[in-house]
Amino acid sequence: MKIVSFFAGAGGLDMGFKNAGFDVIWANEYDKEIWETYEKNHKHTVLDRRSIVDIPSNEVPDCDGIIGGPPCQSWSEAGSKKGIADKRGQLFYEFMRILADKKPKFFLAENVSGMLLPAHKEALANIKQMFTDIGYDLSFQLLNVSDYAIPQDRKRVFFIGYRKDLGLKFQFPVPTTLKKKITLEKAIGDLKENVLPAKEGNYTNGNACIVKNHEYMIGGFSSIFMSRNRVRSWDEVSFTIQAGGRHAPIHPQAPKMKFIEQDVREFVKGKESLYRRLSIRECARIQTFPDSFMFYYNSVVAGYKMIGNAVPVKMGKVLAEKIKQDLSNIKISKKAATIKKKNNNFLNGHVVRERMLEIVNSIEQ
Repeated sequence: MKIVSFFAGAGGLDMGFKNAGFDVIWANEYDKEIWETYEKNHKHTVLDRRSIVDIPSNEVPDCDGIIGGPPCQSWSEAGSKKGIADKRGQLFYEFMRILADKKPKFFLAENVSGMLLPAHKEALANIKQMFTDIGYDLSFQLLNVSDYAIPQDRKRVFFIGYRKDLGLKFQFPVPTTLKKKITLEKAIGDLKENVLPAKEGNYTNGNACIVKNHEYMIGGFSSIFMSRNRVRSWDEVSFTIQAGGRHAPIHPQAPKMKFIEQDVREFVKGKESLYRRLSIRECARIQTFPDSFMFYYNSVVAGYKMIGNAVPVKMGKVLAEKIKQDLSNIKISKKAATIKKKNNNFLNGHVVRERMLEIVNSIEQ
């Protein structure tokens, strides 16, 4: 089955689908710092470098599924929280615009748990209704990837829908590691040696890294970072791998940070040298990228961003395998095919964009 990917980033979700047997024929990513990494690791996928806003639906290849993770900053609890009022938040509707015109068998969209904040209640309801109006039976759920054999606490919401004429409803897979998590020791225990600090200015060591990308950001720690413990032990899962290197978790070689008072912690006296950030390769491992996946950047800042914004590869594969299983068990009847062609009762991309503008205007007023 053929897939197209939007907001592809480094391609964690794409690789998960590939590993499940899908063919990712085309992908879209606007951030130029990611292009080299994507193209060198996904050599059989055509990369479109335009903003999704500028891509007409008829220039997107026909496919069986559309996947992607629209930008999360406007929905994030730590971000602007502007949601649909932010242009980045509106990109979710651009994803739906193309979905409405292409009408593939299924779609998958991923975003941060901040979408569930009370401030976004109305916007989230509108998005869910839009998927239904476009012509999909929607399944929606908050998942913690640590429940699916991924070594980090990472809560994300997933929208997955099957086209209505297929008569299917996606059921999220049962967690496999609710009680027995994949620990940091198992994930990165063999990477204890050969790590390098980034060069001054946080430039990469490049080929000097004995283990590729095994280098960490240098520099001080903000008061926000020092407000709570940032160390997980070897026998625990990692904290969430974020897109900002300054917020990368501390390596488990260090003792847990000492509580001083509310919102104030410090490194244990005499052990300060142990408190380094996880390296880019360690973060990639925790995001379940294989070691063969190379990240290309001049500044380590870009490396952390690519990895932190990705969907963990194994999480993508878990969901993709369930989708593949569901779709392999059906046969689209001639009647269903006719329904797909007509689509008279469902929205097209033009109407989706009009509705988005109406919603934004109402918020601004």
